[in-house]
Amino acid sequence: MFDRIRTAALFGLHQAAVAVGISLFPVAVFVRQHLGINLPIGRLVETTGEAYENAEE
Repeated sequence: MFDRIRTAALFGLHQAAVAVGISLFPVAVFVRQHLGINLPIGRLVETTGEAYENAEE
């Protein structure tokens, strides 16, 4: 039962990270062009996706 809750929570976290990444995309492009700083949104999405995939196994 706790595995299902953990998997559901990780799925929700991953979906939230994807939504944040999509919404912050224009900001990330602006910051990269004008300040030369990369925002690690992609790494956050990849990490949460990997955690969700590992929880499914």
